[in-house]
Amino acid sequence: MSKADQLFVTMCEDILDHGFSTEGQKVRPHWEDGTPAYTIKNFGVVNRYDLSEEFPALTLRRTAVKTAVEEMLWIWQRKSNNIRDLNAHIWDAWADENGSIGKAYGYQMGVKYRFPQGEMDQVDNVIWQLKNQPYSRRILTNIYNFRDLAEMGLEPCAYSVTFNVTGDRLNAILNQRSQDILAANNWNVVQYAVLVYMMAQVTGFRPGELVHVIADAHIYDRHVDIIRELIRRPQYPAPKFRLNPDVKDFYDFTPDDVILEDYQHGPQVKNIPVAV
Repeated sequence: MSKADQLFVTMCEDILDHGFSTEGQKVRPHWEDGTPAYTIKNFGVVNRYDLSEEFPALTLRRTAVKTAVEEMLWIWQRKSNNIRDLNAHIWDAWADENGSIGKAYGYQMGVKYRFPQGEMDQVDNVIWQLKNQPYSRRILTNIYNFRDLAEMGLEPCAYSVTFNVTGDRLNAILNQRSQDILAANNWNVVQYAVLVYMMAQVTGFRPGELVHVIADAHIYDRHVDIIRELIRRPQYPAPKFRLNPDVKDFYDFTPDDVILEDYQHGPQVKNIPVAV
């Protein structure tokens, strides 16, 4: 069975059985009808995914891998902050009338900085370091820019990635300040697993571990029954994953270069209420 499923089920059971309820507390998120969106939460959840063993897509339900990859490339490759550059409608609630989410996510990835090797943005710095000094312990990105928070449609949830090379393996740590477990957990895991695969391919490494660190891992009150049903479902073997081997430049990848085979999964969960 998929190890990603097992990790997900264990995490959800621990939140439901031992988590802290914010009901009655002063909370920022709310539902579309104006009702406060309370959660059950655990602090400091850490999940490890060995990408050399399997691709961590849930089989309990289908994760739309190509759509998730498109969003990741929108941020990391296109460095866009405009939803009109994205086919999915994930960000619509946080965009202004021009489609902008402000100085968030892709905008921060595109900002130029002066590095020792020259002026470049954070993504190009990661690629340069992995090619030229892969055993550096300073290969990371961080888009939680306090100077620009007031001009962001949404403060970054997944805000930092640290890359680390061990032998011929490229590993990464994804740091996330907050996560809606039902709506976003496997979505983010899949995105950053693919990012590790892509970075490894274009810099001469093999994919290693993805470590996902979540400061506030929460299940919303209106998601509890959905989660309980989801984690009782049958589990299947992890799908087989591969990238188009002809792509040698990170900026040439498209979602179509991601190939998933033998992806067995349960029925989709539709109409998930989203708190904003």
